[in-house]
Amino acid sequence: MPSLKELKNRIGSVKSTKKITKAKQMVAAAKLRRAEEAAKAARPYAVEMEGVLANLSAAAKDNPNAPRLLAGTGSDETQLLIVATADKGLCGAFNSNIVRLARERIVALQAQGKIVKLVCVGRKGEDQLRRLYGDLIVWKTNFVETKSIGFHEAQEIAEKVLEMFRAGEFDVATLFYGEFKNVVSQVPTAQQIIPAEAPDGVEAPDLKGAIYDYEPDEEEILRTLLPRYVAVQIFRALLENIASEQAASMTAMDNATRNAGELIDKLTLQYNRARQAQITKELIEIISGAEAL
Repeated sequence: MPSLKELKNRIGSVKSTKKITKAKQMVAAAKLRRAEEAAKAARPYAVEMEGVLANLSAAAKDNPNAPRLLAGTGSDETQLLIVATADKGLCGAFNSNIVRLARERIVALQAQGKIVKLVCVGRKGEDQLRRLYGDLIVWKTNFVETKSIGFHEAQEIAEKVLEMFRAGEFDVATLFYGEFKNVVSQVPTAQQIIPAEAPDGVEAPDLKGAIYDYEPDEEEILRTLLPRYVAVQIFRALLENIASEQAASMTAMDNATRNAGELIDKLTLQYNRARQAQITKELIEIISGAEAL
């Protein structure tokens, strides 16, 4: 049985941990509001761009002069998986869920004989994937020293991916991230961004029967629009990740704080019982000594 000193030290240690988890929970709650607003603000633009893409691609996809970002290379042998996670931990299973989805895709693609390459955005995803698939990582980046993530950071990632595509290093690119639903739900999501295709459920804008002539033509517009589409989708994924990370962190720290409180109560009860038993033992020894005299 632990001594009174050991129990007292452990109670003090758990109390210190509780203070840390409570502070982390409050910080995450404060950051979550701003992150959620940013993620929701980015969604309408991304959705409208998907609709415009669906409208333009419907007419241009079968055109032999269609941009390669839309038509693809004609093959799917080399797959690039862009795995976006957080740079920090203490956010429950948020990072692990995204990495698990990416691992399942890697296993499925390799079983089909495909060549898989990885781009890791975020330190935690890289740490987990490096253990089994370190040889597949072709590029990595993180935002450890970045105070705030903006469109500039997403554009840098998009430019690197587009540069690899132009060099013929892959045929299909899929983006993995955590979509923010609410405080308790962050859904790991996989979205193909090259060749560009509108996600399931996205419909072309309703033109109300009107007929539009594009100047320049659809192909020329797509050549300008598609690179920006890739950057916008990456930017949206980063914002969704930030909101999801803070929500997951707040939930995890709240659970840790409550668990610490329960452990403190348990240890305090154990400490009081041990102290009472020691006092009782000392009293018995004193009484026994007095009777012996």
